[in-house]
Amino acid sequence: MKEALVLQTDFGLNDGAVSTMYGVARQVDPEVTVADLTHGITPFNIFEGSFRLSQTVKYWPAGTVFVSVVDPGVGSKRLSLVAKLKTGHYVVTPDNGTLTHLDKLYGIEAVRVIDESIDRLPGSEKSATFHGRDIYVYNGARLAGGEVTFDQIGEELPVKDIVRLPLNPARVEGNKILGNVDITDVNFGSLWTNIDEDLWEDFGARYGDAFNVSVFYEGKRVYQAKLPYYKTFADVKNGETLIYVNSVYTVGIAIRLGSMATENHLSAGQHWTIEIEKEN
Repeated sequence: MKEALVLQTDFGLNDGAVSTMYGVARQVDPEVTVADLTHGITPFNIFEGSFRLSQTVKYWPAGTVFVSVVDPGVGSKRLSLVAKLKTGHYVVTPDNGTLTHLDKLYGIEAVRVIDESIDRLPGSEKSATFHGRDIYVYNGARLAGGEVTFDQIGEELPVKDIVRLPLNPARVEGNKILGNVDITDVNFGSLWTNIDEDLWEDFGARYGDAFNVSVFYEGKRVYQAKLPYYKTFADVKNGETLIYVNSVYTVGIAIRLGSMATENHLSAGQHWTIEIEKEN
C-alpha cells in the first residue's frame, strides 16, 4: 500500500521550490499522495519546524512519511536522517534538532542516515543547496511508495546521538506555573505555551479565575497583565485578553478578534518564557 507523503518547509510559495518537490515525488511514484503541512515556517527557524511536526503528526495514519526541510546548514556536514517514530510515522529531515518535539512527545524508535552521495535524485550530484528536492523528498517518496523500506535506508544511528534543541519544561513552583512560549498561532497571533492541560488543571485553574501573567524574552519581562481564564474567546468582549486551553491542549493567551503577538510585540521560541501566578 502506498503511504501519504506530507511536506513541511520554510520555502514559502513565491517561487517554484515547493512545486519542484511535488514534481520529484511524482517522478518517483505518481501514485503517492502528496500533501502540505506548511511551507510558511519562519526562515531558518528549526524550533518552529519541530513544533509544527509535533502538532500535526498524530492526525495522520501510521506509516505516513513526513518530509521537513528547515535547513540553514544545507550542504554542510550535518547528517540527513530518516526517523521512525514509536507511533509508526516516518520523518525525513536534517539532523539539526527538527526531531526534538517529536522525540519528547511520542518517542523515536530508530534512526537511519541517508547516504547523500548515492541516495539522491539522479542528475543532482553537483547540487549542494537544494537538498529538499535532491535528498529529502526524493527519499521520502521512495519510502512512501514502497520502493525502499526503512531498514534499507543507510546505516543506523543511535537515537541518543541525534541533535536535540534545548526545551524549557513547564513546571509548578509554589503559587506560580512556569513554561515556554513555544509558538504563535500564526494567523491570529495567540501565544501557545508548553503548559499542558493536565498540569494546568493540577495547578487548580478554574474558569473565571484571574491570574497574573508575565512574558519574558531572554529573562527580561516584556509583558505583564492580570488575565481571566475562560473556555473560549466568546466568553470575553471583543479586544479583551484571556487565558484558554488551545487545540493542542496547552495553555494559550489570546485577544478576542485581535493579535496577542502583534499588539504586544511578543513572539515565541526557545528564548520566550511565561509565568502565570495565582492571586493570593
